[in-house]
Amino acid sequence: MTGEDYKNGQVLLIDKPLEWTSFQVVNKLRWHIRQRFDIKKIKVGHAGTLDPLATGLLIICTGKQTKQINEYQGQIKEYTGTFTLGATTPSYDLETEVDQTFPTEHISKELLNETTKQFIGKIQQKPPIFSAIKKDGKRLYELARKGETTEIKSREVEISVFEITKIDLPKVDFRVICSKGTYIRSLAFDYGKALSSGAHLSTLRRTKIGDYDVKKAISIENFIKDLEVE
Repeated sequence: MTGEDYKNGQVLLIDKPLEWTSFQVVNKLRWHIRQRFDIKKIKVGHAGTLDPLATGLLIICTGKQTKQINEYQGQIKEYTGTFTLGATTPSYDLETEVDQTFPTEHISKELLNETTKQFIGKIQQKPPIFSAIKKDGKRLYELARKGETTEIKSREVEISVFEITKIDLPKVDFRVICSKGTYIRSLAFDYGKALSSGAHLSTLRRTKIGDYDVKKAISIENFIKDLEVE
């Protein structure tokens, strides 16, 4: 591929590594594309943020393809991961320490599977306070890190598949297919509450966006290697 190809627009499927922000991936790829082809300016963007503690499919658009980002963002997503039952955290994941613990002795395989049904279809979901959503011009996580509390409105999201794939209490593995705007961290928190316990998200991997599959994605390292030989 040439520099012109990237300017005219490419869709890159990247398998985001743990602890990278989505913006770090974009910046890394943009820098290498510019260096490789001696391009002063090129648009590069991603179609849907993944939290630093999540891995998996990130769609990166270059050049004219950045105009299609909203279209990719609107597609349904598939995730797999692990919930840890019996404890909650303020961020609903491992970014923050456990703040409350709950009993899990009453939780059976039947209860786990039965409770997933409450979350199928169109549901009202509150985003986590530790999220990039803006309120009064500030991102919620900025307020959360200062210890400020704020009222967060529920939003309608749609979950078409929510299944428990492995049980090894206090950990349970899951697979979810959902609409744009669904927070799996919030699903973890709400699911824990529905089990008369608590839960937080301990691992998350995005496996699909629409028809795009993480199996077709490449690592950042391999993208850079391939770029060198183009």
